[in-house]
Amino acid sequence: MTHVLNPGAATLEQLEHLWRGTDAVTLDPSARAGVEASAALIAKAARGNTPVYGVNTGFGKLATVRIAPDDTETLQRNLILSHCCGVGEPLEPATTRLMMALKLVSLGRGASGVRWDICALIEAMLARGVIPVIPVQGSVGASGDLAPLAHMAAAMIGAGEAVFGGKVMPGGVALEKAGLIPVVLGPKEGLALINGTQFSTACALTGLFEAWRAARAAIVTSALSTDAIMGSTAPINPAIHALRGHQGQIDVATAMAQLLDGSEIRESHRDGDTRVQDPYCIRCQPQVTGAAIDLLRFAGRTLEIEANAVTDNPLVIAETGEILSGGNFHAEPVAFAADQIALAVAEIGAIAQRRVALMVDPTLSFDLPPFLTPEPGLNSGLMIAEVTTAALMSENKHLANPCSTDSTPTSANQEDHVSMAAHGARRLGRMTKNLSVILGIEAMCAAQGIEQRAPLTTSARLQAVLTSLRAVVPSLKQDRYLAPDIQRAATCVTEDMFAHAAGLEVSL
Repeated sequence: MTHVLNPGAATLEQLEHLWRGTDAVTLDPSARAGVEASAALIAKAARGNTPVYGVNTGFGKLATVRIAPDDTETLQRNLILSHCCGVGEPLEPATTRLMMALKLVSLGRGASGVRWDICALIEAMLARGVIPVIPVQGSVGASGDLAPLAHMAAAMIGAGEAVFGGKVMPGGVALEKAGLIPVVLGPKEGLALINGTQFSTACALTGLFEAWRAARAAIVTSALSTDAIMGSTAPINPAIHALRGHQGQIDVATAMAQLLDGSEIRESHRDGDTRVQDPYCIRCQPQVTGAAIDLLRFAGRTLEIEANAVTDNPLVIAETGEILSGGNFHAEPVAFAADQIALAVAEIGAIAQRRVALMVDPTLSFDLPPFLTPEPGLNSGLMIAEVTTAALMSENKHLANPCSTDSTPTSANQEDHVSMAAHGARRLGRMTKNLSVILGIEAMCAAQGIEQRAPLTTSARLQAVLTSLRAVVPSLKQDRYLAPDIQRAATCVTEDMFAHAAGLEVSL
């Protein structure tokens, strides 16, 4: 299947579909005229005497050095090779594909001055499975994601490395095996490929997509935990949340009320319960998870705009014939969005961890056995699983410290303020994996707690969630090797199984 992208109108839903799948990607054919018009303006400028940055001049601090027309190809090739300075582990192939698709969307806007051949090669590489090897470290998020994007461009010119058929090989060999020919870069084309925020944006988007699944799972696990400790549903009364007005809070409270509707456990203690109020981790779930959802939605809007943006330099304004130098390559919006996602992920995990701690503590869990094991003492139950959630929660707190407030001058002080968006976005993968484990363990604990309430049963929708969990994680009756169970429960989060089983309808 081929997925057609309309430059300037790609949606989060489309981009997530591309990231999670292997569809071929093409630009809407209507984009071609604009791309070729801007390429013609660049070709004219390359032949002229007026200095145009990156077309007939050097780069960065070397922008004052004029380049002869005969050296254009060498200038662009040298640019790519000299900027291939990335280090660290390679970017995951799925995120690399997303990065390439984002570059395709940006070039398709017709403001970068590249020939259609450049777009066609990216399309062909995606269609035939030629995936450049992109080291993840080396970008400071301005002037664009230079090093990571240079490694992508290197494969396009037959240099660097790429994955083809599941094997890493020289970029030129990968292209040849796929029946493709390396491109010879024309004026500005190397600069257009490496100037831009597509690496940072791709990493931030993947963090957003995983964070959203975790947020959906957190709504479900919080409802499970509420029933497990026989918590009150009074705090999710819609009147409370309408008075505050935050949409995320309203959505979470509404969803939780629907999930808990029909629970025999809830009805059993509606009257005569001596507890006046539950701890905050139960009572304030809509306020905390809802605020995180609002933050994710805001970050999502930012990243959707950035995904459709033209972020290289200089830019070609075809309507006026101008070639303008600017700073769209500065990834500050992406850095802010990544920091916002990180905050949301950390807080969803923080309150979930307190629910886990509540359930394993016999002094707080309303008559559940210590550490949720039927034979405490002989068995430790979920004692250390709770410790694991504490460790991961703390790790995420540290990782949530802002990256966007950091900066350091580079390129001989020409690039004297940078965004640090790249590692701000990359850390989200580690954080969302941590969160999926916290929520998976919460589901395990809540399932144990609800089973202890038998013969009382939870609601039909939450029982469906428990059935999906029990298909991969059996009830804990005696101590056993828990690590595989924890991983399977975490996978239920990352694969959106809990939300689907519950019929949850909360969208980004």
